[in-house]
Amino acid sequence: MIRKEMEERIWTITEPAIVGEEMELVCVECLRMKSRWLVRLYIDKEGGVTIDDCALISEEVGDLLAVHDVPHEAYTLEISSPGLDRPLVKDRDFLRFQGSKVAVQTEHKIDGARNFKGILQEYRIGEDGGKTLVIEREGKLIAIPREAVARARLESVWND
Repeated sequence: MIRKEMEERIWTITEPAIVGEEMELVCVECLRMKSRWLVRLYIDKEGGVTIDDCALISEEVGDLLAVHDVPHEAYTLEISSPGLDRPLVKDRDFLRFQGSKVAVQTEHKIDGARNFKGILQEYRIGEDGGKTLVIEREGKLIAIPREAVARARLESVWND
């Protein structure tokens, strides 16, 4: 199973349990290490998550992954809050954080670059279903098609 497929499968398996605990699944990352997978889930809730929240979700998710045998190899499970550099994954993330400083990496070059830092001015969802991020960088507006985005996250003030 390739990484993206595994992330999607883990998302599908775990999101209902996380939502059932009145939390939000923000992001799933699977990274191949030397001898095992690293499975990292970012969770959030109103007021922020605690260590106890992470422990609870770790136990529940660990059981779910064992039952579904995902991943099929040895892995380490990490549950974390999204932190200041919160990943932006879902449409509602982009809508919620309009006006915020973001860092976006694209699959291919747009206006000669693949990495963009700036203010997320707008997130458009067109009538045809096409989605576009509009980022202001150095006074210039750059339109980035959503399907071109490889990674996006909030850019904390500490990264200036």
